[in-house]
Amino acid sequence: MEKPTLKLTRKIQLVVDLPTQEERKEALDKLYQWQNRCFRAANLIVSHLYVQEMIREFFYLSEGIKVKLADEKKDSDGILLRSRINTTYRVVSNRFKGEIPTNILSSLNNTLLASFKKDSPKYWKGEQALKNFRRDMAFPFSLEGISGLSYNAEKRAFCFRLFQIPFRTYLGKDHTDKKRLLEQVIHGETKLCTSHIKLRDGKIFWLPIFEIEKERHILRPEVVAEASLSLEYPIVVKIGKARLSIGTKEEFLYRRLAIQAALKRAQIGATYSKSGKGAKRKLKAVDKLRKSESSYVYHRLHVYSRRLIDFCIEHGAGTLILLNQEDKIGIAKEEAFVLRNWSYYELMTKIKYKAEKAGIELIID
Repeated sequence: MEKPTLKLTRKIQLVVDLPTQEERKEALDKLYQWQNRCFRAANLIVSHLYVQEMIREFFYLSEGIKVKLADEKKDSDGILLRSRINTTYRVVSNRFKGEIPTNILSSLNNTLLASFKKDSPKYWKGEQALKNFRRDMAFPFSLEGISGLSYNAEKRAFCFRLFQIPFRTYLGKDHTDKKRLLEQVIHGETKLCTSHIKLRDGKIFWLPIFEIEKERHILRPEVVAEASLSLEYPIVVKIGKARLSIGTKEEFLYRRLAIQAALKRAQIGATYSKSGKGAKRKLKAVDKLRKSESSYVYHRLHVYSRRLIDFCIEHGAGTLILLNQEDKIGIAKEEAFVLRNWSYYELMTKIKYKAEKAGIELIID
C-alpha cells in the first residue's frame, strides 16, 4: 500500500546565537571538529561493514567453516559478540568517545548500514566500489539532539539548541515553504526526522527532513496525461483533447545563453581586475554570474514542472507518462550544446517529486 506521507528536505542557514565573537568562533570550531570525526567515522563504518560482508571470502584454505553475521548468544553459527549494528557503533564510539556527541554517531551508523544493505548486491558482483566520504560531508543527528525549537518574534527567527549550542535561523527572502513547515513542526502538525548539518565557507546550513502528508486531490488513475520533454518546448502535455505547451526554446535558452556570454566576458576581464584580496576578489564577478545561471535554471525548471502538475490536477489525471525519454536523453548526450544547456535530468527530478507529492503516478517510457 502506498504511504500517505512524503519526506521533504529543505536547506536553512543557521547563525550561532551567542553574544561575543569568541563564543561564536568556539562553537563553530566545535562543529568543524564534529564534521571531521564524522568523516573519519563514516569511512571506518563502511570498511568494517564490507569486511563483515566479505568475511566468507577470507577463509581461503579451510573447509566446513560456518560463518554467520549474528550474535553468538542468539545463533550457534554466529561469530559476533553483539548485534551487527552494534559492532560498528562500538568501533566508532570507542574511537571518538568524548570528541563528538553519540547521537551523531548513532544516526550516522544507522544511515550507513541501511545504504550498505541496499548496495551490497553490487559490492558482491564487483559492479560498485565502496563509498568514500569527503572531509566536508554533512553530519546527521536525530530529533533528540534538538531542544527548545520556537519562533522568537523579537529576533524574527526560529531558535533552538543543537547539543546545547544555541542557533537561530536566517531565512532571508524565503519564497518557499520553510517558515510554514517549521511552524507546523512547532505546533505538532508535521514530523521532523533525522536532519544534517552542512558547513561550507564558514557558514552553517541545516538540512531538516520533514515528513508531511501528501496532497489530496480528486484524481482518476484511468485519466492519463502524456508529456514529452522536447528541444523546441521544455514540456508538451496532452490529456485527451486538452493540450498545453509549457515554455519555449527561446524563452528558456535566451536568458541562460546571455548569462553564459556575460560569464565568459567576466572570465576574460578577471585578468585585469584589482586583486586586493587575491583570487577571491578577482573572481567575484565570475562567481556571481555562475550563481545567477544556476538560480535562473532552478527557477525556470520549478515553474515548468509546477505548471505540468497543476495541469494534471486540473484535469483529474492520476497517471502521468513521460514519453520516449530514453531516446531523447541519448540524443542529448551526443550533442554537447543540448547536454550543457537543457537540464533534462533536473527537470525530470522536479517532475517526479511534485507528482509524488500530488499523488500522481509517474511512468517514464
